Amino acid sequence: MVAEPNGGGGRDRGALLQVLTALEVDYWHEVDLHHGREGHGFYVPDGLFVIGDTRMEGRDAVRGFYAWREARGARTARHVVTNFRIDRAGEDEATLRCILLLYAADGEPVLPSLPAIMIADVTSDCVRQDGRWLYRSHVLTPVFMGGVAPTIPPAAEP
Repeated sequence: MVAEPNGGGGRDRGALLQVLTALEVDYWHEVDLHHGREGHGFYVPDGLFVIGDTRMEGRDAVRGFYAWREARGARTARHVVTNFRIDRAGEDEATLRCILLLYAADGEPVLPSLPAIMIADVTSDCVRQDGRWLYRSHVLTPVFMGGVAPTIPPAAEP
């Protein structure tokens, strides 16, 4: 989780962009290298995580999603995020937008290099609580998909 430098809030858009970019990068680092075991901690207690039509509401649902994904077996993924911009900024609330490129396949490295299996627009509504920025909602809207299917549980699971 990322603490805010010098209480920048909405007063310094550049500092806020840097903090929220770090939040996004740190989140995907957790997912890629630690299977998202601590991913739920990046959300407010009733935070929302959406991938396409799949909604996970609350930290327990996010935790359940990553536990489900890890239980499937070995999977290697790299979530690459780019083109960061702030759409809305306030003292304790902001909206960050970026683009996600997902490279993933079942198995252990080294795997064949293939194109991204998903390219998505990401909208992150963030709030600052106790000096930390967290996701109120983190929405991935797929724009391109192909190749290996992303691991998204059926609606009835987690």
